[in-house]
This record gives sequence, C-alpha cells and structure tokens, in this order.
Amino acid sequence: MSTPPPRAVLFSGQGAQKVGMGADLFEQSPSAHALYELADTRLNWPLGDYSFRGPETILTETRVCQPALYAHGLALLAAFEDHTGRPLRFEAAAGLSLGEYTAHAAAGSFTFQTGLALVAERGRLMQEACNATVGTMITLLGATPEQAREIAAQCDVDVANLNCPGQIVLSGGKTEMAGVAAAAKEKGIRKVIPLNVAGAYHSRLMAGAATDLAPHLRTAEIGAPRVPVVANFTAAVPQTPDEIRSTLAEQVCGSVRWEESIRYLLAQGFADFVECGPGGVIAGLLRRIDPAVRCLSLESYADIVKHADALI
Repeated sequence: MSTPPPRAVLFSGQGAQKVGMGADLFEQSPSAHALYELADTRLNWPLGDYSFRGPETILTETRVCQPALYAHGLALLAAFEDHTGRPLRFEAAAGLSLGEYTAHAAAGSFTFQTGLALVAERGRLMQEACNATVGTMITLLGATPEQAREIAAQCDVDVANLNCPGQIVLSGGKTEMAGVAAAAKEKGIRKVIPLNVAGAYHSRLMAGAATDLAPHLRTAEIGAPRVPVVANFTAAVPQTPDEIRSTLAEQVCGSVRWEESIRYLLAQGFADFVECGPGGVIAGLLRRIDPAVRCLSLESYADIVKHADALI
C-alpha cells in the first residue's frame, strides 16, 4: 500500500467570518457542541449565538470574530473525528493571521482553552488599537512585492499581507494611505481596492496591541507541536516554544507572508491541503500560488460528509 502524500491543514483569518458558521457542527457533532459550550463558558459571552445567528455587526467586531473563527476551525476538526471515527490526518499546519493560533491549537502547541484565551485577548486589544487610531487597508492587484514595498515606503505605510501573486495589502493611517492610489498608478498597478475594515491591521498602528499581548504569550502554557506550524511573520517553522511566542507577538504588526508560507510547504513536498474555515478564501489564494495543488475546503458538516472518504 503506497504512502499517502503529506498533507497540510490551513485555517482562515479575520474577514472570512459569516453568520451561520458552525451552527450545523453544533447541531450534528457532540464534540463540536461541547467545544462551543466550553467557549461560551470560558469567554462569559455567547460566542455560539453570535456565530450561528449574528447579528453580522457583532460577529464582524474584531473582539468577536477572532475567537469565533478560532472555535469554528477547531469545531470542524472535532466534527470530522465524530463523523469518521478518526482525526483528520495532517503533517503540517498554517493559518492566515488569526488562523495561525488555530493551527497551533490543532497541532497541539497549546490547548483549546489556552488558545481561546489568547485569541480573545488578541481580538480585544486589536479592537482597542483600532478605536484609538485612524487607519485603513488597501489591496494592490497586480503589484510585485518590490513595487508594494516601494509604495509603502513612499507613503509611510506598511505592507500588511503578501497573499498570493498579484495580491498584496497595504495598511496604515488614513492620511498616509490617501496617497497610495496615486503612487500605485505611477507604477502601473492594475487595480487598487480600499478594504472595509475597522483599522490598520498588521501595521505599526497595532503596536499597542502587540505590546499588551506579549505578557499573555509569555505566561501561556505553550509546548512543542506534534507537527510543524509555519509562522506568518517568518514564513518558516519556529523551533521552540519561545520562538512560537515571539512569532505570534511579531505578527500583530508584521507582514503576513502567506505566499512565502505556502511556498515553504510546497518546497517540503506538500501538495495536498485542507482548508478549515468559511468561504473558500484560502483555497482561492492557493490556486493563485500553485494551480496544481489539491485543496479541499471544509466549512460545514455537509462538507465533512462530502469529503470524508477522500480525507481518511
């Protein structure tokens, strides 16, 4: 019997959330049901209700959507195991921004409860940073990383996300970001899209959140993961618990090097990917990075049933 190709599991980041996510997992999987109940108890607010029924205005809040996406990603894994009788097999993990925490929990770097406390604190602190600053984000379509960095330097803003070929996000103060469109036009950038976000994520405007999150990371119980977890900030695998703490702290203000993270996995021989999260965002980015790789998306219990045989 041939050995199956190595598989990496990938988790969604903020922006992928949508009302209704996780409701069918809660109803049809005892383990996912218990996980959501534990989250509500630990947080002392109804994460499940906001995820399942909204309203969208609350679910979209940074303080809510970060723990909601974290819980949803891990509820998918719990429901998969309930349905198939075995855990989802994977030999590496990664997550887009907030999803990096979900990846670490899935890989065993920390418990569900520890990760939940961290992402709840991260979301709260980042929301406070958004409220205390006036920032925004813009997507450049068709820009190279070099062009994006030149525009960021010219406008005194930051490169937030290097998502896939031709899709790079800049982040910074609204006053400074006002010059991005003209600078991009000068370089012949195909399209500039302002994002409807609460603040300048992955930029220097999040410095207060990064500083205040660091003590929580230092005291959190973090161990060695069962499988490698690729860090957004370095596009490499941290080797020690202290390196995990450092990379998670640095990514609050630092660039999400998603394309490089995926290319790192591809270079390690990974060509089989499973996305856990709403909307198929990760799968879409993956197709832009390498159309040849397989990525199955799990968003609902129906997806688990549909793909179970292919993933066992």
